[in-house]
Amino acid sequence: MLINIPRDWRSPETDKASDPSYLNEYKSRWRRLIGPLKNLRFSIVTGLVATLVAVVSTSGLMQAAVVSLPDPAVDIDRAGAKGAQTAVFAGGCFWCTEAVFEQLIGVHKVISGFSGGDAASAHYEMVSSGKTNHAESIQITFDPSKISYGQLLKVFFAVAHDPITLNRQGPDWGKQYRSVVFYKDAEQKRVAEAYIKQLDDAKVFHKPIVTEVTALKGFYPAEEYHQQFVRRNPNNSYVVVNAYPKLEKLKK
Repeated sequence: MLINIPRDWRSPETDKASDPSYLNEYKSRWRRLIGPLKNLRFSIVTGLVATLVAVVSTSGLMQAAVVSLPDPAVDIDRAGAKGAQTAVFAGGCFWCTEAVFEQLIGVHKVISGFSGGDAASAHYEMVSSGKTNHAESIQITFDPSKISYGQLLKVFFAVAHDPITLNRQGPDWGKQYRSVVFYKDAEQKRVAEAYIKQLDDAKVFHKPIVTEVTALKGFYPAEEYHQQFVRRNPNNSYVVVNAYPKLEKLKK
């Protein structure tokens, strides 16, 4: 098994609902949902907003569909692997991807952050504007003797996100939510490109994978209130709708 015994995600350790940073972030997400509607007439807006709410409320259920993926035909040899390694992936909101990879046996730590841009713009409010080159990302520290890089990729493509939607995951859209494998060396690049080709050739998904495979130039941790967000805010509505279905999917 690749996953740990499931934790009780619905037993809060802390509740950040009153945190100003969290409230600003949550309002920002909602503005991005209704922003395109602001110039429409009220009657039309009312109907469309209701539709959007319905879509958002079921997006987690749609993402929960189990996709059966083969193991990577090409992987990094685990024989004699020593010391912790890191992997950096981007696949939509880092709250959700962080929560998924935290559950895997062999994963020591997962940090939410930003990759793709420079240090000066690695701040949530700037990244959320969609005007930086950053993508919301996670840095995974893992034991390669217990879980391989290829196995991490399998979870990334099967559970953590939808790799066939361009610049969008669930209710979030924009380049900051694009799908990316940030490789740190030639071996990671080789395995990632080979696995994407393997999945596309097998037509596992009904459309081609849009995941970018890009050299890692830097990883910048996000603000503290983003770290372990699902664990610390288990009753948050975004978490309930978008993160929990992925955690349930991981068990399958």
